[in-house]
Amino acid sequence: MVGLWRHAVRPGTPWPRSGRRRLAAMIAALVPILALPAAAVPAAAAAVAATRAGAVTARSAPAPVPAAAGAAQLAAVPAAVPGPPSGWSTVFSDDFTGSAGTSPSASWMYDTGPGANFGTGEIETMTNSTSNGYQDGSGDLVLKAIGAGSSWTSSRIQTTTANVGAPAGGELEVTASIEQPNPAGGLGYWPAFWMLGPGQWPENGEIDIMEDVNALSEHSGTFHCGTDPGGPCNETNGLGSGLQSCSGCQTGFRTYTVIVNRTNTANESITWYLDGNQYYTVSESQVGTSTWQAAVDHNFSIIFDLAMGGGYPNGVCGCTTPTGATSSGAAMTVAYVAAYQTSSSATPPPPPPGSGPIVGYGGLCVDDRSASTANFNPVQVYTCNGTAAQQWTVVAAGSTLHALGKCMDINGGGTADGTTVDLYDCNNTAAQVFIPQSNGSLYNPQSGKCLDDTNWSTTPGTQLQIWDCTGNANQRWTLP
Repeated sequence: MVGLWRHAVRPGTPWPRSGRRRLAAMIAALVPILALPAAAVPAAAAAVAATRAGAVTARSAPAPVPAAAGAAQLAAVPAAVPGPPSGWSTVFSDDFTGSAGTSPSASWMYDTGPGANFGTGEIETMTNSTSNGYQDGSGDLVLKAIGAGSSWTSSRIQTTTANVGAPAGGELEVTASIEQPNPAGGLGYWPAFWMLGPGQWPENGEIDIMEDVNALSEHSGTFHCGTDPGGPCNETNGLGSGLQSCSGCQTGFRTYTVIVNRTNTANESITWYLDGNQYYTVSESQVGTSTWQAAVDHNFSIIFDLAMGGGYPNGVCGCTTPTGATSSGAAMTVAYVAAYQTSSSATPPPPPPGSGPIVGYGGLCVDDRSASTANFNPVQVYTCNGTAAQQWTVVAAGSTLHALGKCMDINGGGTADGTTVDLYDCNNTAAQVFIPQSNGSLYNPQSGKCLDDTNWSTTPGTQLQIWDCTGNANQRWTLP
């Protein structure tokens, strides 16, 4: 964790929610996720329709679900998670139905500590107290800021694993119904709904689905990637929509949604929606393939938090927040959060430009057995045949090896001699790092070992392993 950002913030410019988060960035657990249809509107939008376009209605009187909802969406929705449309499935959800005053379910954990640790300039202390973060007994999560002057407490929760991500060739939607804080004096309030990739910030990605500052009834969406400062995502600012009007967002529930779209393998994209209406998009072509893959092509944690003060609210007001006029006790209220999927595409995406075979001992090629994209599928040596199962891409960011939209992975993150190597969803863990060495070996820093052709095999179908680095011919690989 480093201290405050070095850059001045222009009015209206979003600041990264993560900084270099000491806890969130360590989360690397993976839950495989399937895909959404390429032409889909947000799933919640397809499940629930608005009675009046753009109107904020009471949650106690939800609109009926029509036979074909299209892209319309409620501005205020029932606490229950909308069911997925036909052909879709729900891969994660929570409608916060616990008893009043209780902590959220075991799917979540509190991320605690002083705001100074988060690298964003915020000044509150995040606690695990149910005075700050709790279920209200009516189907909502409540995150409440309490304090005065420079002494504030608040709450931040995140999923215990990086549990949502778009697979190669598919899409992922993450959506939540939120009522923003509505304080009498709002300077310094900074509610957010966002996703964070495991690993290094900003290289491994941050997607801010909803942020508002200073209780101005606005919202923004932002993508963080690459390097800091500068880089293709213009860090620390990121690539963002800027603050946009959000009438009624502080007095009613609105749905905030993002879709990560990987169906166009030549130019993947992320799109933001408010109540089912698209308002911002960023694409792979804006940042480059290697940067995009490192930031997007893996799973994310979901995070809700209510910060006080910091670079974003300060930059917008041109002042230091919170102030003596800032009201205590306002809250961000979440009715539900959900992630939706459909079945994955049947045909693996073509390899990206720059892909090719990795040739090893005896002239055999590194091969994904049977061209399967199942997790834990063996990576082996096989007769070179030019198929997609042998088209590997060396991604400079992290030195990971990609094939068929997945990554070469050391089974279970093992470090012992003889640990097998397989294919797995890219998750930016140390088990997927193979750094090319000058002698032709592929070195994994976590284990201190090298990719090894087991027993100097020249038999097609022999699974690869890791072994103490020797520099011998069975550990020398010619990359594409």
